[in-house]
Amino acid sequence: MASIDPPPFRIFLLRHAKAVRGDPGERDFDRGLDPQGYAEAELVASKAADRGYLPDIMISSTAVRCRQTADAVRRAVDETLEPMFVDDLYNGSVDIYLDILSSQRDSRAVMLIGHNPVIEQTLAALVGSSPLSSAIPMGYPTAGLAVLDHAGTGKAGWTLSEFLQA
Repeated sequence: MASIDPPPFRIFLLRHAKAVRGDPGERDFDRGLDPQGYAEAELVASKAADRGYLPDIMISSTAVRCRQTADAVRRAVDETLEPMFVDDLYNGSVDIYLDILSSQRDSRAVMLIGHNPVIEQTLAALVGSSPLSSAIPMGYPTAGLAVLDHAGTGKAGWTLSEFLQA
């Protein structure tokens, strides 16, 4: 399991909601949410808000579908929360995702909005493959939100507290 030191108190790992299929010649980066994706984003954001899951900072990939997912979260949890958009999350590795999380030293609750398979690999790196398999046996769904809490038992003391999905 990976370590993040010093850790935030809570990490939210959100996979973007369902995107439209790309048209021939269209860049993957430019694919936005489809109607189901908009509904998924709104629903998972509403569930997070209802549970009081409020990030101090929201960091999102710059891809259109992630930006649109971030906007749904901002509207549901805190209209004043301005997402930070990071290009490296688009085709980033697990190490990049973990580096971005570990650089948030002044935040107690960090939300990362990214892409699969890396968002799932990041969750596995933090909590291990067994809790991941139990929570999401069919893989990380679109608009899936993992809520991780630091157990205070050292650098790798992350637990998967809840997994929300649309």
